Amino acid sequence: MNDLTGAEPARTRAFLGAGLVLVSCLSVQASAALASTLFDRLGAPAVAGLRQLCAALALMVLVRPRVRGHTRQEWAGMVVYGAAMAVMNVAYYGAVGHLPLGVAATLLFLGPFVVAVASARAWREALLPAVGLVGVVLVTEPGGTVAWAGIAFGLLSALALACYTVFAQRVGRASSGLEGLAVSVSISALLLLPFSLPAAPSVNGSDWGLVAVSGVVGVALAFTLDFRAVKMAGAKVVATLFSLDPLMGALIGALALAESLSAPVLVGMGLIVSAGAMATWRAERLPVSPMPSSTDHP
Repeated sequence: MNDLTGAEPARTRAFLGAGLVLVSCLSVQASAALASTLFDRLGAPAVAGLRQLCAALALMVLVRPRVRGHTRQEWAGMVVYGAAMAVMNVAYYGAVGHLPLGVAATLLFLGPFVVAVASARAWREALLPAVGLVGVVLVTEPGGTVAWAGIAFGLLSALALACYTVFAQRVGRASSGLEGLAVSVSISALLLLPFSLPAAPSVNGSDWGLVAVSGVVGVALAFTLDFRAVKMAGAKVVATLFSLDPLMGALIGALALAESLSAPVLVGMGLIVSAGAMATWRAERLPVSPMPSSTDHP
């Protein structure tokens, strides 16, 4: 029986990766909706830092990563990966604080879209981002009341997610199991301590429950699924599969936060998601890096 480390068709890898990313997107958007209820009292950076801290503690206990024995190159990859996580979380929560959840998630998706464009091998694939760009223009509602701060945070989160997607693959190749991920999340939590520590005394019991659930579900679980998906299907396939995020964000925003979106915004989101899905389907013909195998402890 073939395993996922060898010559299994790229389309099968993409479908398996899609299942992992689907659950990841649901986890991220649901946890963002939960965490957003704390923004008014604690602030988005503090909430992002506290949930990263909870996620880091969970992963350190479950994975028990080794700290010694890593090369300078491996440490550099994990530091950049962790820094990308930290920036992405703070910027995305900043966007959620100013924009509807679905719009913030759509702007976030521009990061993986850039990764897909950068790895395009045919000029036809470069047309897909043009469709996505039209969608971005519609999503930002030109001529209307634009929350420019939210859009700026959204674009920053997109840039961070592009780095996150690329370095997830690099860290995955260099480390065994989830060890690199656990260390990177811990680095992210350390970088956000200036935000999380001052806010900790203001967090009550029920708030800690929300933060813990948000951290475990939205970071530890979601990033683990992303990490596995990248190692399984490659950075480009997973990057385009993140097109599911805006759909999840819009759905959860409507159901949990009673957010409504205008027709142009919905059309724009549809264009971005459609272009991302098409890019995913076209990626099935591209070679995929094999998933490294190791007998080291998890």
